Amino acid sequence: MNRGLILKFENLVQLRGACRQLRTLSDRKVNRAQWKPVQSSARPVCSVLLYPESWQKDKLIHIALVPHRHLATKEETKKKKKKIPLAKGEVEIRQKMTVEELARAMGKDVDHIYEALLYTDINLDSLEPDSILDEDHIKLIVKKSGMKYKSAKLKEEKERENTDAVKRPPADPAVLTPRPPVVTILGHVDHGKTTLLDSLRKTQVASMEAGGITQHIGAFLVHLPSGEKITFLDTPGHAAFSAMRARGTHVTDIVILVIAAEDGVMQQTIESIQHAKNAGVPLILAINKCDKPEADPERVKKELLAHDVVCEEFGGDVQAVNISALKGENLMVLAEATVALAEMLELKADSTGLVEGTVIESRKDKGKGPVTTAIVQRGTLRKGCVLVAGKTWAKVRFMFDENGKAVDAASPGIPVEIMGWKVFRCGALEGNVSVSSCQQRAHEVVAWRTYVEQQERMKRDVEIIEAKQKEHRMEYKEKQEKLAHLTWRQRKAVLYKANKHLMFSRPKERTEVDKNVLSVIVKGDVDGSVEAILNILDSYDADGECKLDVIHFGMGDISETDINLAEAFNGVVFGFSVKANESIKRLAAKKGVKIKLHNIIYKLIEDLKDELSSRLPPSVVENTIGEASVLDIFSVTVGKNKIPVAGCRVQKGLLDKKMKFKLIRNGDVIWKGSLSSLKHHKDDVQVIKTGMDCGLSLDEYIEFTIGDKIICYEEKEVEQTTSWDPGF
Repeated sequence: MNRGLILKFENLVQLRGACRQLRTLSDRKVNRAQWKPVQSSARPVCSVLLYPESWQKDKLIHIALVPHRHLATKEETKKKKKKIPLAKGEVEIRQKMTVEELARAMGKDVDHIYEALLYTDINLDSLEPDSILDEDHIKLIVKKSGMKYKSAKLKEEKERENTDAVKRPPADPAVLTPRPPVVTILGHVDHGKTTLLDSLRKTQVASMEAGGITQHIGAFLVHLPSGEKITFLDTPGHAAFSAMRARGTHVTDIVILVIAAEDGVMQQTIESIQHAKNAGVPLILAINKCDKPEADPERVKKELLAHDVVCEEFGGDVQAVNISALKGENLMVLAEATVALAEMLELKADSTGLVEGTVIESRKDKGKGPVTTAIVQRGTLRKGCVLVAGKTWAKVRFMFDENGKAVDAASPGIPVEIMGWKVFRCGALEGNVSVSSCQQRAHEVVAWRTYVEQQERMKRDVEIIEAKQKEHRMEYKEKQEKLAHLTWRQRKAVLYKANKHLMFSRPKERTEVDKNVLSVIVKGDVDGSVEAILNILDSYDADGECKLDVIHFGMGDISETDINLAEAFNGVVFGFSVKANESIKRLAAKKGVKIKLHNIIYKLIEDLKDELSSRLPPSVVENTIGEASVLDIFSVTVGKNKIPVAGCRVQKGLLDKKMKFKLIRNGDVIWKGSLSSLKHHKDDVQVIKTGMDCGLSLDEYIEFTIGDKIICYEEKEVEQTTSWDPGF
């Protein structure tokens, strides 16, 4: 059969298939494309048979189908778009979407987004629900979820009007009235600050403090026999609470610096002087424990000269009073000196109009809910007032004095505990307090402050994301260059093997892969305590040994949520001056979660250091058991092989064949392993003692040299301790 006939036959077969398709199309109702049979003036299909050699299969089918396709008009397309709703599973995306916003747009939860990003180059550890996602990653998540995306129309965001609360202008001097001075007690730990206040207000606070150390700021109003009032702030003395002491000096008028007469100037004493200088607050020196035989007040005054604190007797302006807080000696002299200095300062305030003040500390109380200790600085605070502090607000339900007694009003200089805060989180209430005219105004202020914080966070997130993306691109480029010589199948196999252990592990198991990570949850009684602990943890500088990861912190007792979170991250819960009830303890024991409760901060940090040390792999230490010198060398024939043998004499200890050995030549270790034979006078032995001669051979071929050292040793695992020093 010639070539022409074969081509004609093939064309007939192709034409038959094309005609069959035409019949099928004419009977089928097509939904997506508009197909309509029409009469065409194109060349008849039968004419193809005349020139079969000039048509290929694809061209033939194309020509057969083209005359029968009719595209819809623009009007029909518009009608169709109006009638057909958005396809199910289509997500409207835009630039700079957060994880939470994308989850909401997709109708999924946040965990679904994390799962979709699990095998991307994004670092999930730094990703929060309010973190901004890159547009490429947004599209990738939508695709992996089996959905389609469409870009939202860009809307130009109008510049938002600043609705923040601002302080009132200075008051008219005519309306100013005298107010009690706010006095902060500063000094080194255990120099008697709390005992001094205890004697002044005739209570027993010091005996109730854990370890005799004030763990947070206390604000008290003291009534003197003369009728004068003084507001005292008792700040912590421990090194961990530096930030809280600084906060105390920022709201104070006078600082009483307490120094123990027998100890003199110490670390926190110098720090307290610096806080007072930075705040521009005058000092009164209270030299305490003068009743002790070893007390030397004059030495204390001379030591202070080195820190620019000059007492009156040396020509300075700092009053110095020798006291004994424990026995109550000269306390009234100290109080009179404080009142006299306050009169010189002419402390006055405006008790009318909107209230302004400062939050000293905040905490959660089981019966009262969120509670803050604040000092009023302007206006008169009353029940029912609407307050704004940070990004939260309150309608004052109740106010209490330092003794827990309910009060109806608080004038400038008076400290009170405030109930009624609506939104509460650790650190949210640190800062200034202002009164709004109504709840709507309070909402506006909080919304503005939240908006400003979000904008700042968005800028930071964008910078971090861009830096991470650049880093990942560089890593990806390096990996690609390393695998460039492989085929795509080989590259795929290499990547699969590298990530196989992560692909089939659960989140908790992935956390357990890296055992040198300690995840902690910190819970405290007040935000100042949590702040102090977090400041200490910020000084952690031993990530190379064990990574420290604070996954959550807050105030209040240990909760079920804390336990579940600790279980997910294989973490430990640390509580400071809080409790864990029996049901929580049982739940923690069931889930294998450790709860560490402490009332003294340095004990909590010591426990944390122990926990970090327990995560470190043990170090291997070599203990030398014996040492021998090579005096002669010879070889022994075993079968067809010659084995080097060393004639040795034991110099120290003993050689035990069961132990490990190493060969040292000119101070360098050239071999480690076991002995294949150990003989004494041609007899196989197990142990050779000091002064005895022996012949030995190694478990691999090594040429000996006269003068080599043979060391017998054993390896022991020793627990490591973290090198982190928080300064305690």
